[in-house]
Order: sequence, then C-alpha cells, then structure tokens
Amino acid sequence: MEAIKKHALVGDRLIHGEGTGYQDWLNWSGLDALQPLDIDACFPAGKRVLIVAPHPDDEILGCAGLLQQLAQLEREIVLVAVTNGTQSHPGSRVYTAEQLNSIRPAETQAALEVLGIQHVVSRLALNMMDGEVSSQQDRFYQALESLVKPEDILVCTFDRDGHPDHETTGKVVQQLANELQLSCYQVLIWAWHWAIPEDSRIPWNKALKLQLNPQQLAYKAQAIACFKSQLKPDQSTGRPPILSPQTIQRILMPCEVYICD
Repeated sequence: MEAIKKHALVGDRLIHGEGTGYQDWLNWSGLDALQPLDIDACFPAGKRVLIVAPHPDDEILGCAGLLQQLAQLEREIVLVAVTNGTQSHPGSRVYTAEQLNSIRPAETQAALEVLGIQHVVSRLALNMMDGEVSSQQDRFYQALESLVKPEDILVCTFDRDGHPDHETTGKVVQQLANELQLSCYQVLIWAWHWAIPEDSRIPWNKALKLQLNPQQLAYKAQAIACFKSQLKPDQSTGRPPILSPQTIQRILMPCEVYICD
C-alpha cells in the first residue's frame, strides 16, 4: 500500500477517508478522564471573549456549546470571521465564490439565531482570502491586534487541527495571546477526524472538556443544520457535502475539548 504523503503545511494530520468513528471516541476512557473546563473560572465576569473562526461554521462546529454557556452567563462575545469561506466549492456553478461571500455569513447569522444568542454576539469580518490564510499571516496578526483589548480572552481553532486555515489561525492567535499575555483556548474540530484515541499529536495533558447538556447539544445540532451550503452535495461538480454525516456525528459528541497552554 502506498504511503500517504505529508502535506506541506499540516504534515501527517490529513483529513481523508471517513476518519475515526464517533463511537471510538465515545468509548475512549481518556475522554472521561479529561479535566473539566470551569467556565466561570476560565471566562470570568467583566472579560470580553473573542472567538476567532477561520470560516463561517467553525464557531458553531467547535464552540456552539461554549457560546450558549457564555451567553447564559451574560459574557460579552465577539465573533471574528477570518474569511467568508468563499473557496469551499471550487468550480461550482451552484455555489460560486461571489455567492458564498454572502451565503456563508448569512448561515452563521441563522445559526446564532437558532441558538438564541444573536443579540449578544457581535460579528466582525476580516475578509481574508479563504484557503490562503497561511500566506497572509502578517496582515492577519495586525488586523487581530487592532481588535484585541487588554484582558480579552481568545478562543480559536487548534493549531494542529489538520486544516491549513485552522492551523494558521491557531498559531497566529496563540502568538498574539502569548505576546499580550492573554488566555487562549484552542478548540478541536477536524482533529477528531484524523486523530485516534491516545494520539500523541494532541497534548491531552493541556486539554479541558466542556460538558454540554442534552438541550445545548440539541441546539448545536439545529445550528449546524443552518449551514446548508456545507451539508448538501454539489450537483454541478459531483462532489459530496463538505460536512459528511460522520463529521457531524463526531462534532456532536456531548462535550467540546479545548487546549489551553
């Protein structure tokens, strides 16, 4: 069997095939053993929370549970959209880049409305090019630096998540957090696909588990359903949905996991 080639940016953290199954993760004793994320202690009153999403949908796939719990605590929440996800359907006649530039932010808005938190979340768009975040790191850093206030708490994608835009976002946000001495929480999204239980490529010793109750999980599922552009096959290209049923099932585990240095 031919060995899988490493990607120039993400190495061996490749998103291919069906990935590790939902039940495999659920049956892993290490998941139960993760330290709980104390939301009151980690996100104290009076501090603003910036959730930095590489693409519209990442804030929901990764953080829909966190968003609901922060809203219940009446925390100030700012959603920073790095890109508008315009390159998710290359060559498509159904979803052109121009159409996606408005479709995907609208899907985020619909998802926030489903969660019932649209009135407490401010959304800012950096309008960077989807798929090219790694080549725009300086611009990204400067744009983010201009938004961040002292005492902010940053949330972003894992810097080894397996998607180039996710990894670059994680690296840039963590760099800024380190330099400004801010707290930063990196959420696992695509890592659930390529990793396996006990995977040494994930620093489980730095992982915190946010438990979701059944209602929060149900709302998360309803919010994900708002991203119709990512859930339907593309008839014009013959490509399957970006978010497969297996991907959605993994994302709907009864917890979200955040890496915190």
